[in-house]
Amino acid sequence: MWNELAGGALIGIAAAILWLGIGRIGGISGVVANLFLLRQGHRSWSLYFFIGLLVAYPLYVYFVGTPDMQMTSNKMILAVAGILVGMGTYIGNGCTSGHGVCGNGRLSVRSMVATCTFMAFGMLTVLIMNNITPSFANTLGSIK
Repeated sequence: MWNELAGGALIGIAAAILWLGIGRIGGISGVVANLFLLRQGHRSWSLYFFIGLLVAYPLYVYFVGTPDMQMTSNKMILAVAGILVGMGTYIGNGCTSGHGVCGNGRLSVRSMVATCTFMAFGMLTVLIMNNITPSFANTLGSIK
């Protein structure tokens, strides 16, 4: 519980520093998009932010240990999930970190609607995945 609370607080503090410091929103899709801008001024902060994302997990593992998490090894499910997340980010004009953390913090109505949509479809996905028939679940698990 304390790790999650500290992580959430750090994300909020980092988003606030980024917004108040340089006026940028810390949504991951926007950060990655800024990496490909030709204007150097936009690229440097995104590059540092992205490097921080890449370095954070190995540092966590080094100092705290490997977190207890479960994820499917089914490559088909992972590929479809990645495509759906990418499409949702494009259609929703942002991702969960941009809307959920930064947009809601700025009291953006669009971000509040997007966050409610993310949450509803996340709950629906869990409901479906936890209630599909065992034979279908086994079929998904055998596709590799």
